[in-house]
Amino acid sequence: MRSVCNFYSYVLNRAVDISVVVPSVTCPESLGLGGTTPSHELPAKFPVLYLLHGFGNNHAQWFGYSNVEMYAEERRIAVVTMSAENKAYADAGADDFARFVDEELPAFVTNYFPVSAKPEETYIAGLSMGGFGALLHGITHPSRYRAIGSFSGGIGINPVTFVEDPLGAKGIEAELPRRFDLAALADDAAAAGATLPPLYIACGTEDFLYQANLVFKDHLVELGADVTWDEVAGFGHEWRFWDMQVEKFLDWIPRDDVYAQMGKRSV
Repeated sequence: MRSVCNFYSYVLNRAVDISVVVPSVTCPESLGLGGTTPSHELPAKFPVLYLLHGFGNNHAQWFGYSNVEMYAEERRIAVVTMSAENKAYADAGADDFARFVDEELPAFVTNYFPVSAKPEETYIAGLSMGGFGALLHGITHPSRYRAIGSFSGGIGINPVTFVEDPLGAKGIEAELPRRFDLAALADDAAAAGATLPPLYIACGTEDFLYQANLVFKDHLVELGADVTWDEVAGFGHEWRFWDMQVEKFLDWIPRDDVYAQMGKRSV
């Protein structure tokens, strides 16, 4: 079941679009092919993946160009997408998307939908700019997430200049403000004794961000982080890669919720 919501954000002071997938009864189950009696009564709230889009996209692209809704239904996990414009999920300029992602979005979702607010049942991932956002939030607030995923992550994004020049000299910078420098933030977390959630980092070998992702992955490993690295030959910055990776990520994430114990189902 996918719902599209337009609600007023008290953080951004305007209406925001989000999509929420909540697993529901499937056709095979209704026909008695699932081995259980179909019911809309839930044994618990669903674990949730906050899935972030890339530059130029919005809440709808993950469902238009990938099969993530089917993957979520099969694995009985909620998925939430949002329209974050091109603001890199950060506090840059007049829009505090950092606070929106950290506080308001999960508050809205977990109060209006049967979605868990438990950190051990909460995951964050994204592609390109969204991969940067997932890493930024997961590293900055490691206790809020069970695992982090980045697919072709925009390592090196400066959200302040990114909107104006996403691919030019100012969009991807070698020197960044520390609050946007993912390697420096990981260093800070390690120095503070924080344990990062397991990280899944993937990039195609033909992607223009491949080298940056490889260097960042190696840095995390040096810090002792639990990193799963998946590089795939022949893929660039493209939806076929991200569709493949989000399914891999959903199979990789550590889960011990009641729905994971039920196992994967057909839809």
